[in-house]
Parts: sequence; structure tokens; C-alpha cells
Amino acid sequence: MAKNIFPDHASGARPRRIVAGRVGLYVFLVVSAVVFLFPLYVMVATSLKSMDEVRQGSIFTWPVYPSIEAWKTAWFSACTGLSCDGVQAGFLNSIKILIPSTLLPIALGSVTGYALSFWRPKGGNILFGGLLLGMFVPYQVFIYPLVRSLATVGLYGNLGGIVAVHTIFAMPIMILLFRNYYAALPLDLFKAARVDGGNFWTIFWRLMLPMSAPIIIVAVILQVTGVWNDFLFGLIFAGRDNLPMTVQLNNIVNTARGAKEYNVHMAATILTAMLPLLVYLFSGRWFVRGIASGAVKG
Repeated sequence: MAKNIFPDHASGARPRRIVAGRVGLYVFLVVSAVVFLFPLYVMVATSLKSMDEVRQGSIFTWPVYPSIEAWKTAWFSACTGLSCDGVQAGFLNSIKILIPSTLLPIALGSVTGYALSFWRPKGGNILFGGLLLGMFVPYQVFIYPLVRSLATVGLYGNLGGIVAVHTIFAMPIMILLFRNYYAALPLDLFKAARVDGGNFWTIFWRLMLPMSAPIIIVAVILQVTGVWNDFLFGLIFAGRDNLPMTVQLNNIVNTARGAKEYNVHMAATILTAMLPLLVYLFSGRWFVRGIASGAVKG
């Protein structure tokens, strides 16, 4: 019998060809990473410097003696106008705004998207088209009518008003996400549930919602980052006692009391951006998985 000169499990490293396309891809990724990360490096380095080092004018050098004093000042005692309580008050206000402004649109959007995809009420396509059309209208157009409407019902300048505004403007994208996600699911699942006697809410709670984890994660990420990074709505609708962190950051940067403390400004900026940065850092793969599982299908 002839000896097998080609073993089933060959040893040794598999040769890999270095092609121009692969090199170009890695060069592009490295350059893109540098472009996006370099401003963050400048912010972190400046926030760890003393004002004496900042005044030397070299913003690209790492501090000789790194210190977190600027971070403490930004959090506890930076002046945001007449008060000098730092951005901690704005952080608490942003949390109070964020939680209901995330839960309400997702709850309403999931139910509405479920109704439009499976139950298909009369006039549902017209409603869906109107919602999509509203997404392309600049939200600045609606500011004055919203101010008048919320003032009429007593919601202007308080927590309820800013939550209502965020919920209203989040509804089109939330309905679009959930409607397209549910439309990509097999219709036979819905028909089987109907045959078993399931009604609207039974099918939603026991069948659709348990399968909605990927798209819920996508919706949470979009809404959390959108609400947290908002400046204009918080400035106009939140009221003086509920100003979010972004507004407090603007007040810190524009408050003129002696010399500009650039290290404090950079520290306050990083603190303000920390939550959405962490959200994307720890849930980025879930976001991609949710999008790939049907968020843009249908």
C-alpha cells in the first residue's frame, strides 16, 4: 500500500500573503484611530496639568506631574453662573431626565411597532408614513409651538416637560426600529399564537417581547446617547432647577471669573461625555448585533 505523504493534520504556520489591499486597510484604520483619539488624548493630558503647565502652551505634551485636582474642581466646585457646585448637580439632573425619557419611548415604540407590523390597523400605513415624514422636519421648527403647548398644560420648565419633549421626538425612530424588526420575524409565529387564542397583549408580552432583546438594546443605546448629549431641549424646556449636564458644561466654559481654567474645562468635558462613551464601549457589539438581527430590515 502506498504511503500517505500528505498527513491529515499538517504542521507549521500557514503562509499568509501580504497584499496591498490588506496593508491599505490597516493604514486607514490606524490613521482613523489616531484622528479620533488624538483630541481625546489632548483633553486628558490638559485635564491632568496644572495651570502653570497649561500656560506654557504645549498642549501635546504629557504633564510632568499629573494631578486630578482639575477633575475635583470640575465635579465639586466649578462655577456654572452664580453657583459654584460643579457639574455634579447637572449629572443628577441628567439622570432624572434620562431614565423616563428612555423607558417611555421604548415602551410606546415597541407596542406601536408591534401593532403596525402584525395587527395592521386601518390607516396604519398612513400613520407610519406620517411618522417617517416627521423625522425629516428640523426639530427647531417645533420649538415655539411646543413652548406654547407645554405652557398651556403646565409642563413648561419642569421635569415632566423635558421628558415629554424627548418622548415626542424619539417616537418616529423608535417605531421605525421596532416595526421593521417585528416585520422581519416569521409571520407563522404570530398566526400560531392567534390560533392558540392569544390576544393583542398576550402575544406581545409572552411572544414578541422575549424575542426583542437585540432591538431593545439598540433602542436603549440610541436613546441614552441622544438624551444625554442633548443641549437645546434641556436649555429650553427643563427649567432652571433641572438643567442637564451639557448645559452645566456650557455654563462652566462661558463663565468668566478671572483667567480661563482650561484644565477644569477639559475635565468637565470628559466627565460630561463619560456615560455615552462607556455605553458605546461596553455595548458596542450588542448594538451591531441588534442592527444585524433586523433593525434595518423590512
